[in-house]
Amino acid sequence: MNDKPGDRPPTPQTPLSQSVGAKAERKLRAQRHVTRTVWFGLGMMGLIGWSVTIPTLLGAGLGIWLDRQFPGERSWTLAMLVAGLVIGCLNAWHWVTKEGRAMRDEQEHDDD
Repeated sequence: MNDKPGDRPPTPQTPLSQSVGAKAERKLRAQRHVTRTVWFGLGMMGLIGWSVTIPTLLGAGLGIWLDRQFPGERSWTLAMLVAGLVIGCLNAWHWVTKEGRAMRDEQEHDDD
């Protein structure tokens, strides 16, 4: 008799075979996503660092300009520096939250 793979009835899966299959699937998926290495982590840290640094520097620059245009008792430089820092930190928090959510979603998808 000439049996084809599609002709055989499916064999019942035991908990052990399901666990081994799930681990093998996770390992294959991890090999496909090999780009998330140490370099990826360092790149993300750099991205987060620049997302704080650029608004802070822009705020300081704006503050210096305002101090030259409108001299007074209060320091626009300090106020704009703090405002830029707050905006930068909110920006970094957004990036970290977004990346964390993506990692959780991927992990939940892997566990399915």
